[in-house]
Amino acid sequence: MSSETKRENVRQRHAFITSRGTLDGAMPALVMALNSVRLGNDATIFYTFMGMDVIKPGGIEKLKYYPGGTMGAIPGMPQMATSMMKKWMEEANIPAVEDMFEMARIEGVKLVACHMTMEMMKLKQEDFVEGVEVWTAEGFIKHAGECDLCLFT
Repeated sequence: MSSETKRENVRQRHAFITSRGTLDGAMPALVMALNSVRLGNDATIFYTFMGMDVIKPGGIEKLKYYPGGTMGAIPGMPQMATSMMKKWMEEANIPAVEDMFEMARIEGVKLVACHMTMEMMKLKQEDFVEGVEVWTAEGFIKHAGECDLCLFT
């Protein structure tokens, strides 16, 4: 058995960080974490700063896509850009972000809120959807140090 084959049979630990409460801020971590668990690995998404909006009740449904540069500042542009992005996702048979979030929860992706950000924004555990854990930055760093993969998406 080659070393590559042996490595494939080992359950890995993967961690992803989401710091933006936008459609393009939330999707990469959800896609990566969901694919990670589907490959038989453990996956954690650590939500911090504005990424905390993703794990609030109803937050995932409110996510918008904000185009870069001056385009994002044009009134109505985020709504139009969000509709366009969702249409492209649908045409590419990519599940809606709401569906991806629910799949991730059902399939075992660990969702974690940053304690420091909670303190800063005066949030409590009950301000999040069911199943969200709370870790300190130190706790996440220790976890990330033990992971095979850690990405800031």
